[in-house]
Amino acid sequence: MSAHPNCIDLNCDLGESFGAWKMGSDAELIAQVSSINIACGFHAGDPITMLETLKLAKLHGVAVGAHPSLPDLRGFGRRALAITPQELYADTLYQIGALSGMAHSLQMRLSHAKAHGALYHMLEASTADAAKLRDAFVTACASFELGLIGFAGGKLIEAAQHTGVPTANEFFADRRYTAAGLLQPRNEAGAVLETAEAALAQVESALLHGRVQSTSGEPISVRAQSICLHGDSPGAAQFAQTLRSWLSPKFRVQSAFVAR
Repeated sequence: MSAHPNCIDLNCDLGESFGAWKMGSDAELIAQVSSINIACGFHAGDPITMLETLKLAKLHGVAVGAHPSLPDLRGFGRRALAITPQELYADTLYQIGALSGMAHSLQMRLSHAKAHGALYHMLEASTADAAKLRDAFVTACASFELGLIGFAGGKLIEAAQHTGVPTANEFFADRRYTAAGLLQPRNEAGAVLETAEAALAQVESALLHGRVQSTSGEPISVRAQSICLHGDSPGAAQFAQTLRSWLSPKFRVQSAFVAR
């Protein structure tokens, strides 16, 4: 399994419903993307949702990855929680193992993992504790021989590459970037691009010119092997269709990882 250099991966988080609570338009979205990340029960998802999302992925022939999170159902995994490297390692193994076992029952295999929400950002912090968390997360994913989708040029990507784990640099279609090349925090006004036109313009700039306009107005360089779509955004399915239509004549849209 390795990152393919001549394609663009259109990736989306799916399977985030929980019990009677439904989120996203999974059936519509999955028809437009090349890979998905399935919630594993810690921030969203439940056993039935996980299994049904896997079946949907098999039907559409899209690559499947795990979407491990901090144990935070109430906060949808978007709250930073104190966690030790040992806890994160075990929690990540637990989540990937559950989804991997379900995939095996359907003669499927996972290709990658992507951290969710607050965990995603915690793994990018510039502290010694964050470095230990990165090592724990990468080691857990490597145990299942999975590739890793991570923040483009970020610390998790670097840690994974040091251990020989395949990686894909992720670009966010609908999020604003700061002058430092980081995502603008969600709690700040304008952090999420609210129209399909604005998001598509940002994707076009990133893929065709290798740069986007930052929150300060200055252009910043970006790398993109995998484009992230948020399935819980209003109009996500329609935007996914619009983006796929724009991409298809210009790029080969497929998973960033080639299954063995």
